[in-house]
Amino acid sequence: MIKSILILSLLLFGAAIAITLIRAIVGPTFPDRVIAMDVIGVNLISAIAIVSILFQTKAFLEVILILGILAFISTISFSKFIERGVIIERKRKH
Repeated sequence: MIKSILILSLLLFGAAIAITLIRAIVGPTFPDRVIAMDVIGVNLISAIAIVSILFQTKAFLEVILILGILAFISTISFSKFIERGVIIERKRKH
């Protein structure tokens, strides 16, 4: 029973990722695309956690942590790019 619920949730997460991928490609503005990519990252983390439960292993936990960190850093850097136009500011001596 639990295994079938986990498989159903994996299918629903896959559908959610596919729908959000369409938003990331078609999105009318750049901020819409950034939010769509962040949602894809969160859904992917959840799907990997469900796969980890299905396989009854802790091997995917490191992957979840790395993916979470990368998704967070990319969202922050895209937000900074939208706000200021640059990601890394360099102070130049005149």
